[in-house]
Amino acid sequence: EFLFREVTSLESLIGSGKRKKDQKRLDEVDVEEVALYAAEDADVAGQLHETLLRQLERDGLLNLYRTLEMPLLEVLAEMEWRGIALERTVLETLREEMRVELAEIEQQIYELAGREFNIRSTKQLADLLFEERGHTPIKKTKSGASTDEYVLEALARQEGHDPLPGKILEYRTIQKLLSTYVEALPKYVREETNRVHTSFHQVVTPTGRLSSADPNLQNIPIRSEHGRRIRRAFVPGESGWVLAALDYSQIELRLVAEFSGEPALIEAFEADKDIHRAVAARIFGVAEGLVTASQRSDAKAVNFGIIYGQTAFGLANATGMTKSEAQAFIDDYFKRFPGVRRYIDETIARAHERGYVTTLLGRRRYLPELKLSNRVKRSRAEREAVNTTVQGSAADLIKVAMVKLHERIEQEQRPVRMLLQIHDELIFECPRETVEEETSVAREVMETAHTLKVPLKVDVSWGKNWFEAK
Repeated sequence: EFLFREVTSLESLIGSGKRKKDQKRLDEVDVEEVALYAAEDADVAGQLHETLLRQLERDGLLNLYRTLEMPLLEVLAEMEWRGIALERTVLETLREEMRVELAEIEQQIYELAGREFNIRSTKQLADLLFEERGHTPIKKTKSGASTDEYVLEALARQEGHDPLPGKILEYRTIQKLLSTYVEALPKYVREETNRVHTSFHQVVTPTGRLSSADPNLQNIPIRSEHGRRIRRAFVPGESGWVLAALDYSQIELRLVAEFSGEPALIEAFEADKDIHRAVAARIFGVAEGLVTASQRSDAKAVNFGIIYGQTAFGLANATGMTKSEAQAFIDDYFKRFPGVRRYIDETIARAHERGYVTTLLGRRRYLPELKLSNRVKRSRAEREAVNTTVQGSAADLIKVAMVKLHERIEQEQRPVRMLLQIHDELIFECPRETVEEETSVAREVMETAHTLKVPLKVDVSWGKNWFEAK
């Protein structure tokens, strides 16, 4: 693409068989062929460096590259090298308990279905739900009616609902946690360190967020009981130490306030109010002290929904409102917070004009789908444009904080280690006797990473394992 040339592929040397045994090893290939391949690889990398460096300079991204992404490499390398300790006995106990629980749920599913069937077969499940039990298919796939999570949740919510879809969801959730984490995590522990060493990637997500792989430690659910129990297995690697969690509070909503300049949101954050309660009070026209749990929940759904371009249909699904009630709620929100509506409209218009959006620190995301005639794909790109400015800017902020924290820890030789980044949250380990001081320093660095119209706020907690630290 950049050098207008084709390069020799590794497969052309060793073969492109799908199975490893069908391919040669590199030491079985003629030395001259390997030498040419390796020389070309190095030459192309050198030429690309010059080409891409000029492009970064042209687009005003060189500063982001040099002062943030490259220094972050050192931080991530240390985090990967250090890893996080895992207490395997906790997972062994949980594995046996979850297997028993799955067997019980399996029997309950068979009783509800009136017969046994392969629960993991989407075709057998679809036949049971839509042919035998008479449910109306909600989504179609190439192979027939879909039985994905969205469909099962929708069926479970229907009036006079059939309990079977809910049980299938419960079974799938536990099965996924069991196979993805409880059974898999112990296999990733290195015997030399007794720690799990995940890999962090800077160039996987289009928004600039870090991703974690082999294993992915960013998706362990905190809201489910099983997810919380999995987190109990992550512990400090030293005796007398604790794990500490520092989490940016409502960072994405604070960025919405920053970009929109909406006075009501800025005022709420400056006064350190519960943002969902404050928004609910405005929408429902009541005092904040009189906001009900249901009203706060609806306001929370809209607060987060606007970041992701949620439609009335999506809000209705999330809250139980009718579609017309959800649309009225969204309309009322934008009427009371006109700055947010203006920010969204201007972001989308600018994206159409330029073909890309930028984050707080200038990171770009190109959105070629904005030019498509397909309305569904074009609308998705517009939602991604708004989401990227917010989520990508949150990613920028925590990366800045990580680089600054790393420098501070190194310079002052502080007895604290950065272990994990879970999007808006950092996990550390440090001695119990110094945890108050270390978290105070880390909080200060995180809250002053960048100056915004609204104050940045960091929530701090710690404990003897990751669950307690949250």
